[in-house]
Amino acid sequence: MALPTFAQRYEAGDAWLASCSARPDLVRAAWDTEALAPIPSGAHWLVAEAQLATRYDALARIPAQLRGPVLADPEADRLWWLVPLNAVEELADVRQLAVRPAGWCLRCPPTGWHIDGRMWITRPDGSGQLTDPAVLAAAIGPGGYRLPAEAS
Repeated sequence: MALPTFAQRYEAGDAWLASCSARPDLVRAAWDTEALAPIPSGAHWLVAEAQLATRYDALARIPAQLRGPVLADPEADRLWWLVPLNAVEELADVRQLAVRPAGWCLRCPPTGWHIDGRMWITRPDGSGQLTDPAVLAAAIGPGGYRLPAEAS
């Protein structure tokens, strides 16, 4: 059986990400010209933003199976986690994160490559999985996220 091509490998994530916009055709058109596509939050997810230099370690604290898409821009020193729509309340006390309001546009590259320095650290895979706000809050905190005792 042949391995999927580079484009096929990331198509499910690209399709999901584009579908999060009211105009998936404009998202695809931006990517076709190697431009970042502005995708507004609020319909499918919200964006939790943090400083890359001081919060990158939180990625390692969240097991891969619990982590949704995470976008990074090293030059801007930013990380963005895609989180559920109820994340505002759950992350309100986490001062290291700024939850952007519905309608805030996240400028996204496609899942398979970087554009203007932005890249997916954890790529959208098409499943719609998002990072649980409680898990993210715990990972940002001083002790980090730990699996519940019954899961060990």
